[in-house]
Amino acid sequence: MELALKFFISIGHWTICFLRELGRMLIFLSSFFYLAFQPPIRIRHIIKEMHFIGVRSLFVILLTASFTGLVLGLQGYYTLRQFGSEALLGSAVALSLIRELGPVLGAIMVTARAGSAMTAELGIMKISEQIDALDVMTINPIKFLVRPKILAGILVLPLLVSIFDVVGIYSGYVVAVKLLGVTASSFFHEMASSIVFKDIYTGIIKSVAFGLILTWVCCYKGYYCSRGAKGVGKATTEAVVLSAVLILMLDYFLTSVLL
Repeated sequence: MELALKFFISIGHWTICFLRELGRMLIFLSSFFYLAFQPPIRIRHIIKEMHFIGVRSLFVILLTASFTGLVLGLQGYYTLRQFGSEALLGSAVALSLIRELGPVLGAIMVTARAGSAMTAELGIMKISEQIDALDVMTINPIKFLVRPKILAGILVLPLLVSIFDVVGIYSGYVVAVKLLGVTASSFFHEMASSIVFKDIYTGIIKSVAFGLILTWVCCYKGYYCSRGAKGVGKATTEAVVLSAVLILMLDYFLTSVLL
């Protein structure tokens, strides 16, 4: 009886902590939306964050997209060959990248590279009391520190995902046409005939939503980081893991809605 009581007490404690954390995250996001377009909007800070999130993530995006396209081309060819449908390989590669893999893998790679750095940056500012100093100077920390990062993430991620898609499709083309003998005309003809505008805007909507999710979670974890170097490391780990999980969950929801 006592063991069962302890179990239910721990479940209740976990639920209360979860709801408290969720409420604080939603309040943090609401604060961003409230302050998003309030002047002054420091364009220079947003461009700086766009460079950090976008340009400095370009190498990992290109590398991931290249090998993703190569694997898709290789696996897709041997799967479709069982049904005598090798000509559909271009369509399979392009649709997989544009609708699903491009936004999801691109967002996860940006989270791993830029999101973790944003969490660590804000966490160090938190434990060194720089954020408290902004409060003392009556400067809103969310408006000054967080807003440029989230806006930059929303603007940059669709561009990175577009690059991911193009590089991935070309890598699939290299495997299919140059290595496996699929004709270039059939590869591009089937791809062009199967892709519609709905597929493209589905990928754009997902990339915008994922850009918001990853910057929101990473900034939140850094902003409310616990004291000490251990707290910064814990916040960074939690930010990357939670962002990846939320991206995958949101991807399923958006896919079911936009189909």
